[in-house]
Amino acid sequence: MTQNRTALSGAPVPGRLPARLRAIARARPLTYFFLLANGLSWVAWVPYILSQNGLGVWDYRFPAILGTTQVLGVLPGAYLGPIGAAFAMTALVDGRTGLRAWTRRLWRWRVGGRWYAVTLLSVPAGMLLTGLAFSGGQIATPSAAALSAFVPMLVFQMITTGLAEEPGWRDFALPRLQSRFSPLRSAFVLGPLWGVWHFPLFLTEWGGYPEASWFRPLVFLGFCVAFNIVMSWVFNRTGQSVPLSMLMHVGVNTFASVMWTEMFPALDGELALIAMGSGAAVAATVIVIATRGRLGYDPLPSPDRGETASARHAGGDTATAAHHAGYDRTRTMIDS
Repeated sequence: MTQNRTALSGAPVPGRLPARLRAIARARPLTYFFLLANGLSWVAWVPYILSQNGLGVWDYRFPAILGTTQVLGVLPGAYLGPIGAAFAMTALVDGRTGLRAWTRRLWRWRVGGRWYAVTLLSVPAGMLLTGLAFSGGQIATPSAAALSAFVPMLVFQMITTGLAEEPGWRDFALPRLQSRFSPLRSAFVLGPLWGVWHFPLFLTEWGGYPEASWFRPLVFLGFCVAFNIVMSWVFNRTGQSVPLSMLMHVGVNTFASVMWTEMFPALDGELALIAMGSGAAVAATVIVIATRGRLGYDPLPSPDRGETASARHAGGDTATAAHHAGYDRTRTMIDS
């Protein structure tokens, strides 16, 4: 009798909650992904922001590991955010099949050798040219310590920054955006969202606080928008290889932190960011013109993507599958 009265009263049955949660997630997967990625990271960064490494409200300074406080102050929030949100949303929206496809892209190292050359060499070459242009041709020889630290730092960045961010931004968000929008519009949606995720860190020493000017986050946002176009092109042309996206992402971070200040000491603060943003904008413009805005996107689904969960639940008809294979020019929302 008690169970019948509970059911008749409309009280939620615990067994129905997972199904209801999945239905909510499937309705707006991208919206909930971005909210979850930002929320998890920002909450985890609060201690770092309030500490002596940030606003100074909390009388505590994070200890340095490998020469930086970011390992303990920034990295936990980065791991909770994009990659954590991508894992949770993929599990809710696409289930085990989606998780397997998402994981396979994380290990897609088998791409053409020329793309390794593009990924590993184009970033240093582009930053060297940009540095020369903005420094008036003044360049210094990097020290032996910097040269020897470059590869170890690149590997370290791969398992920290690269692994924390790219499974979310590129592996989860970008394919879903491109299934609804044109590739260029998708890049312009993802770029600002990627940049805004970093904004709380500008209240810490990560972003140069308190010496940094107020417009440094805006300059950084412009860099993210431009460089995201380059990242989208690499991701599409390498068959959605997340490791190659990670390499390109951390290539910029590593060169900027290890080589940039030694080779171009005149470039610091906002000028360094302006230079990086300008170089990224030039590269993005060339790619957009060369690809006519397609950014190397192939509308045909890759072999391991299979049928999306939303297509299966809609009945899996040919029209639905075709809709998910391409992009919808009339779509105005960022959900898919």
